[in-house]
Amino acid sequence: MSRPSSKWTDLAKPLSPPVLEVIEQLGFEKMTPVQAATIPLLLSYKDVAAEAVTGSGKTLAFVVPLVELLLKRQRDSAWKKAEVGAIIVSPTRELATQISDVLGQFLGHEELGKFSQKLLIGGNSVEEDVSGIVREGSTVLVATPGRLKDLFERKGDLNMASRVKSLELLVLDEADRLLDLGFETTINTILGYLPRQRRTGLFSATQTKEVRDLMRAGLRNPVLVSVKEKTAVSTPKLLQNYYVIVEPQFKLAVLLDFIRKQDLKKAMIFFPTCACVEYWGVALAELMRPMKVLALHGKMKAQRNRILTDFRESETALLLCTDVLARGVDIPEVDWVLQWDPPSNAAAFVHRVGRTARQGQEGNALIMLLPTEDAYVEFLTRNQKVALKKVSFEVSEKKLTKTLNVLHRLQKSDRGIFDKANRAFVSHVQAYSKHECNLILRLKDLDLGKVATSYGLLQLPRMPEMKDHFKQSFKGPADPVDCNKLAYKDKQKQASYDNKVKIFEETGEWKSKNKLLKKKTVPWEQAKQEREDRKEIRKKRREAKQKRKAAVEAGELEVVKKKKAKFSREELEELANDIRALKRCKKKKITREECDEELGIGASELEDSD
Repeated sequence: MSRPSSKWTDLAKPLSPPVLEVIEQLGFEKMTPVQAATIPLLLSYKDVAAEAVTGSGKTLAFVVPLVELLLKRQRDSAWKKAEVGAIIVSPTRELATQISDVLGQFLGHEELGKFSQKLLIGGNSVEEDVSGIVREGSTVLVATPGRLKDLFERKGDLNMASRVKSLELLVLDEADRLLDLGFETTINTILGYLPRQRRTGLFSATQTKEVRDLMRAGLRNPVLVSVKEKTAVSTPKLLQNYYVIVEPQFKLAVLLDFIRKQDLKKAMIFFPTCACVEYWGVALAELMRPMKVLALHGKMKAQRNRILTDFRESETALLLCTDVLARGVDIPEVDWVLQWDPPSNAAAFVHRVGRTARQGQEGNALIMLLPTEDAYVEFLTRNQKVALKKVSFEVSEKKLTKTLNVLHRLQKSDRGIFDKANRAFVSHVQAYSKHECNLILRLKDLDLGKVATSYGLLQLPRMPEMKDHFKQSFKGPADPVDCNKLAYKDKQKQASYDNKVKIFEETGEWKSKNKLLKKKTVPWEQAKQEREDRKEIRKKRREAKQKRKAAVEAGELEVVKKKKAKFSREELEELANDIRALKRCKKKKITREECDEELGIGASELEDSD
């Protein structure tokens, strides 16, 4: 089979002049392999399932045929305001916004301005989305699954199902990510509202079993397109992957030293949890002055687009993020992708590093591994066909101490930062325990004292995973800190904290956001000793039971069966009535006096009990 031509003007079905003009303005001289393979198929009204590595130009592979299909229908019969001609479904707000921006470049052309689009994502007002569609109409919808499903199920003012009867094209972008995020049911619901006579394009970086199931459900006899790099690796050809082995307590110091020595302009640093991004966003902003440090994670709402735009427009900046930005998002001039630790699954590694070396540009990536995680390199080579080169960095104890002093000072200056640090560490440990690659990355292999040191904690948090011997490897502040006396910079938070402390001292109850904590009546060390004593008692009981069992089997001890107490039906009914009365009293459906009367507790009985 001959390879498709890479010239935009050589397609069997020629592109329209305005589309070619926009492509030229965008600076894309030739088609990428996935574009050359996919565009002719979609223009021939075929359903397409395309698999291509990240950064291979998938967005243009469906935007160009989408516009062409809208144009062809426009020539036959003009689109009505109440008709939707195409829908693009994307897993995240950031990727949906990026696709909308690319599509906007085409629809901004004078001859294509007759088509309109609406961006439907979480964080925006549903009412504004509805009123905008009803008032202005929209030829193309770019949406995240949840918001689109809500609009289809909405009653009354918006009948979305009637608007999509003439749908020309449905695009499911980053389909594997859509399913990873748990949108399978949502996607199936959306498919149920769409006409069967439509074109569907499914684009993903990997073809998983779930993606193949979705293909069977949503595509009719699809043409499979698989575009791989010529090299034997799954990452972009011009990407250099590196790894460094570092002791846990030196991880932060090594990261800072690396950033400074490499003179990074724009870099993304991936962390395992939202809480980690929150804390390191504050800490690195102080440690990396005057470099701009931005933080973005999935629990943020409206500010996510603003932060991403700020990073795109910055000449020099660090963007701290979770895997919410690991897929599809195209950010120009990212020269390095750094990873604090291995991602939750091996496929996510490929997607993370794919944020650099995009569209034929060079890029670099570095992952930081602990000595106990060195087998992860071989695992990536075999599982994901990723080649990594080892680099070495040495950081002195003096630099480590200097870095930790900054973190300790930050937490002592604001209890809010102290809280962030502890939440980050605990969430990191919890995420590590759930790692898919738990045969190599085992929580029991971690020295949590050293890991806590790298987070600059003032003290070790109390958690089941924290054993006594970790106290020896933990390096806290030189001078002991009474963490109970730390104050919030935020006056409102401090007032709320003071109120909780006051209630705790008076009632022994601590009201946190999610639960009510009871005051311990004994010191922690004493409670721990009591637990050990109870374990010892249970152990002795088990041993005694085993001895009795052995004696019975040997005939040395006669088994005496206990007679079960027998209760009459009347006694059981009376007991049930008493329980019901107590429950009604507890729910305040009857008074205490009425309850006593039903239980048969009279005044004379109370006097006798005194």
